[in-house]
Amino acid sequence: MAKKSQLARNAKRVRLTARLAQKRAALKEAGDWETLQKLPRNSSAVRIKNRCAITGRSRGYMRYFGLSRQQFREMARRGEIPGVKKSSW
Repeated sequence: MAKKSQLARNAKRVRLTARLAQKRAALKEAGDWETLQKLPRNSSAVRIKNRCAITGRSRGYMRYFGLSRQQFREMARRGEIPGVKKSSW
């Protein structure tokens, strides 16, 4: 499990990005780089970290499922992910 502070920091970045997305897009369109630099750094979408929905783990993240590799493996083995089954040949 990731530290609560890291999860809270990332959630704050997500909220800030959503709130200022239109303003950032308009400033980029106009080419107003000085005003764009005055916006908070955390309002940029590239600062959001992909994290597992269950554990908050950042490494080994599978974007298609929104899970870390460990959680994906456990849930797939239990049959909790539709369309995923253990391969055998």
